[in-house]
Amino acid sequence: MPTELRCLVETDESSGVVRLTGVLDRSGVDAVHDALITRLTDRPGPVVVDLIGLRMTDPVARNVFAGVRREIVDWPAAELMVCDPTGAVGGVPTWPTLDRALAALAETPMAAVLTADLPPEVGAARQARALVTDGCARWGVAELAEPASIAVTEMVNNVVAHARTPMTVRLAPRDSSLHLAVRDHSARRPAFRGLAPLDSAGGRGLLLIDTLARRWGSTPLPDGKMVWCVLHAEDEVAHRS
Repeated sequence: MPTELRCLVETDESSGVVRLTGVLDRSGVDAVHDALITRLTDRPGPVVVDLIGLRMTDPVARNVFAGVRREIVDWPAAELMVCDPTGAVGGVPTWPTLDRALAALAETPMAAVLTADLPPEVGAARQARALVTDGCARWGVAELAEPASIAVTEMVNNVVAHARTPMTVRLAPRDSSLHLAVRDHSARRPAFRGLAPLDSAGGRGLLLIDTLARRWGSTPLPDGKMVWCVLHAEDEVAHRS
């Protein structure tokens, strides 16, 4: 799909390759950023960006790829890889040819990931907890089932109460950690302001996530947001001991 007059973004659905051709300057950075973020949102697993046919005329343009990778580094089963024969792009795993990039992609173990598309209904949290429990059992991180279930409940209920849009729950393991995300179609981002007053009604969902997760955040998307968190098995073991 064309994203800017001088830069064309083409997506190969079968291989996970996103090809940029033409000229990319700072006027096209936002469009390229949004195209890559959308692709990473829609497709679990690594994405290879082919820059062989692209000329970049501004350092700002070169930085867009590292910027996208920083945004998605804690998402479940997400990675950005670049084929850049010029060697000008930094901050991203890079290869000089597409063949070498695809070979590296083929050598990457298939991402273990579970996803579920859920409606903005009260029962969505129960379905999300079942998905989390299943994933933790499959991936040998059963100790994270309870904290992850609490976190996903808060994330899903936030969509039900505030975003009121369909959502996608995604989770994936990484070493001894669990990466969990809920994507919705509302631009309204969660705001965490620390401890809620004891006499307040609600407002503790993000506090629970902040307490349970080593890292969490909210990434804006062209048509909504991704709220994510990372839980580590050793943190839960230490908490219980």
